[in-house]
Amino acid sequence: MALLLKRALSLLTGNTAQPKKRPFKEMTERELIELESELGRDIFGPIEKGGRREFFCLDKHTWIWYEEWIDATKAKRSRTTRYELHDNGIMKSQDGTNYQFLDGQELKNFGVAVRMYYERVMRGLYKLDPETGAPLTVAPDTIDR
Repeated sequence: MALLLKRALSLLTGNTAQPKKRPFKEMTERELIELESELGRDIFGPIEKGGRREFFCLDKHTWIWYEEWIDATKAKRSRTTRYELHDNGIMKSQDGTNYQFLDGQELKNFGVAVRMYYERVMRGLYKLDPETGAPLTVAPDTIDR
């Protein structure tokens, strides 16, 4: 999954550095997505009481933002937003509606969310440096004086 994340991030940022290798080889892809989603669920802000949110990279071209909440009438509501990365832009569909290209502030917000997600997942789950793909050190390097 880290490779998929790196590819998606490289499409957004132009950075083509590749991670070293995929950790957690014994886990299924679905289990990895669930762990990654735990780190991404509050990127869009706090989750309201009774709510649920998932934000994750499904594959190298697809991101999913799923959200459940309780509305003012106490009814359970949900929305699934699917983002697809294409060579000519990022397309969005909510609850299966027609796709539209992201632009303006929404495109910037999505880019920030992807970078935050990638940083959290690489550091928090895989214990890898997001820039280099190298394992994080136990103690930070010291500065020689």
